Amino acid sequence: MFDHVVISASNYEVSKSFYLKVLEPIGLEYVSEGALGIEISTDGKSSLCIRLVEEVPSHLHLAFVAVNRNQVDDFHRLALEAGAKDNGAPGIRPNYSGQYYAAFVIGPDGHNIEMVCHEGE
Repeated sequence: MFDHVVISASNYEVSKSFYLKVLEPIGLEYVSEGALGIEISTDGKSSLCIRLVEEVPSHLHLAFVAVNRNQVDDFHRLALEAGAKDNGAPGIRPNYSGQYYAAFVIGPDGHNIEMVCHEGE
């Protein structure tokens, strides 16, 4: 559905490092970096772009797809190690569905970042 999503970062280097680290479990790769910021992708088709802004960015909810529950667990662990605030440990979210396995963290600019797996165990 999306070609790319652009998020703003008040501290570009911190955000760049954070996203590159915590999205490793789903195969995130560096695409390019230039004056506008960095572009990263898991499939080479859709991408996440991070841009530096002078003002504090608005808070977003970003949800990334995991192919298995281990990726969700790894994301959560790596995010906490990278300084994120826990916003929901890995687990089933019965309010969504019986197989919605997700973890949530608050990233460097206050964005609610989720990793979700829709597959069973």
